[in-house]
Amino acid sequence: MSVLSDTEILQEIKAGSIVIEPFRRSCLGSNSYDVHLGEWLGIYESDYLDCKLDDKIKYIQMNELSGFQLQPGQLYLGVTEEFTDTGVQLLPNIDGKSSIGRKGIFVHVTAGRGDAAFQGHWTLEIVCVKPVVIYPGMPIAQLTYETIRGKVARPYNKKKDAKYANHDPRPMQSMMWKNWDSERKSWVQED
Repeated sequence: MSVLSDTEILQEIKAGSIVIEPFRRSCLGSNSYDVHLGEWLGIYESDYLDCKLDDKIKYIQMNELSGFQLQPGQLYLGVTEEFTDTGVQLLPNIDGKSSIGRKGIFVHVTAGRGDAAFQGHWTLEIVCVKPVVIYPGMPIAQLTYETIRGKVARPYNKKKDAKYANHDPRPMQSMMWKNWDSERKSWVQED
């Protein structure tokens, strides 16, 4: 796999195999595209989470001027302002911007790699090491794209069990519970 350069990202956008909405040319770096924090955060309603249960989240709409203060020890689910659609032969990756990291903010706990043909707003798993105020619309992360060798047999947008296609501009909670078969009392392997 190889990472796409800025000119290759632009070519893929013109060809329609990468969609970024809204697209701002000024956010295109030498080999990445800067995405921005959407206005919604999600916080789990319970202090106790169970991977076999549909743990609910409550939504917080951030104020553009005053922002929202994150607290250490709390998991926040953020979302990108941008909707993206990635071609079947491209692998999208998301990483926090270095300026965000230097504020002690992590934008993904484990899920930095996307799937071929992912369509949606990216849910961000945000934690911080010190109290810090964040704002909707601020640059939060960057997308890079890698080319995939070989034919992709199961693009994400064609999977019947794709749980995270996100057309809602709010973050999505974990859908791990959908992998638990309560009748068989076992974890279902995704087809």
